[in-house]
Amino acid sequence: MTGGSGQAGRVNARHNGGSGISRLALCLEADTWGPQHSHSGRKKPQAPNRTKTLSFSSGAATARMAATAAALRCCFPGSSGVGSGFVKAKSSRRGWCAAAVAAPSREAEPVSSLGHRTRVDFPILHQEFDGAKLVYFDNGATSQKPYSVMRTLDEYYRSYNSNVHRGIHALSAKATQAYEDARRKVANFVNAADSREIIFTRNATEAINLVAYSWGLSNLKEGDEIVLTVAEHHSAIVPWQFVSQKTGATLKYVGLTKENAPDIEQLKRLLSNKTKIVVVHHVANVLGSMLPIEEIVTWSNRVGAKVLVDACQSVPHMPVDVQKLGADFLVASSHKMCGPTGVGFLHGKFEILSSMEPFLGGGEMIADVFQDKSTYAEPPSRFEAGTPAIGEAIGLGAAIDYLSCIGMEQIHEYEKELGTYLYESLLSVPNVQIYGPAPSQTVHRAPLCSFNIENVHPTDIAEILDLQHGVAIRSGHHCAQILHRTLGITASARASLHFYNTKDEVDTFIDALKATIDFLTSKY
Repeated sequence: MTGGSGQAGRVNARHNGGSGISRLALCLEADTWGPQHSHSGRKKPQAPNRTKTLSFSSGAATARMAATAAALRCCFPGSSGVGSGFVKAKSSRRGWCAAAVAAPSREAEPVSSLGHRTRVDFPILHQEFDGAKLVYFDNGATSQKPYSVMRTLDEYYRSYNSNVHRGIHALSAKATQAYEDARRKVANFVNAADSREIIFTRNATEAINLVAYSWGLSNLKEGDEIVLTVAEHHSAIVPWQFVSQKTGATLKYVGLTKENAPDIEQLKRLLSNKTKIVVVHHVANVLGSMLPIEEIVTWSNRVGAKVLVDACQSVPHMPVDVQKLGADFLVASSHKMCGPTGVGFLHGKFEILSSMEPFLGGGEMIADVFQDKSTYAEPPSRFEAGTPAIGEAIGLGAAIDYLSCIGMEQIHEYEKELGTYLYESLLSVPNVQIYGPAPSQTVHRAPLCSFNIENVHPTDIAEILDLQHGVAIRSGHHCAQILHRTLGITASARASLHFYNTKDEVDTFIDALKATIDFLTSKY
């Protein structure tokens, strides 16, 4: 489904005020979601009906979830046994598959898998659309939120909503403490040397713009070079286009290898004394490939270049240690890591942040204001002008608590197995092309697959999957038009997973995809 398609208008949510999910051990005290019995039977694919009916899980299913949640209390065992039943990568084949490859064995998934153990904490996942259970495979765009995050937001607005840093009354003091605690949680989560290195922003896009304007405009000039890859998100490209137009600096792009991964050898060759900053992703949002950031930082430092890392697709899925990576700047978004929308963060080395001019002017970022000039606060306040997204930042802190309770290493290992299963399962679909390198013992691939089916438009696939099967994936260029042009396509479909997804859902998706293709290619 593409933006502006009116999807929200096609979904009619029906809540009957029952007491099912609200009794989960981890739910909000004021939760009002209730069960609704689903329609029975599955419909034969037919022309899309522009209205969908949404319902919540049955009382029996809710009772099972409640029992599981009560036993869990967000305390998960170690990684032992997680994902042990998943199929490992066997094929490196890419391109069009005229004949389908045999699908991975569909042995019963252990009920103790991380996906089964955590999905009880996410109320949005327990819905049905015309009898089809929701399968949410659009996590690359945004993740879902656990009860604990929603409860934290609710508590803030109910109990201590107040502005931060500027008040001496009890509400302001409590809000300030929670807001700064969230900053410390982010710092600990990515192993920052100092919490003052964490700047709260609206999102990763704003964080990149902050660096582009505050650092870029002051440090770049005509003849300087900015190195990027063709696989970057628009948010990592457009701000540097603005800066290059203002300063005369030149953009240099790294292409792809024959395996559809950014060409690291070409990147090394592009680096020179003219290179002032390298802007790269950690994990590609379309290709699923992962870059060797530590090596890129080492090569860049040799020529005196700074490095900015877009970690939006890595921070939610794997341990990220900014001191180990060594990059000068790293950005991520809350909403992709089970936190609220409207907040993200920039990590920057403190000595660099201290040398940078403010991005925006206003309250909070100043030291003193005179009629003709102002002096500026030290980071992070220097870059957080005005009232920040207080509740959202506190909610991000709650999301980090939740992820940390599970353990990022456990999440990473589970998602590697699940992502491999998704890739291998997609290879069983006739006439499929999957973009990006194949997973292997030496090649790590993120738990997402962007793909096309020969002679079928990806938006048609996404539309029918949604309307007829309750499967949510994304279609379009995924804010990566340069990459799609490089691949020789205009759009692709993307299925992207998170730790609360399961092997069973992958099987459901593959069955629905095959039925969708049959529907779209049938001749009547």
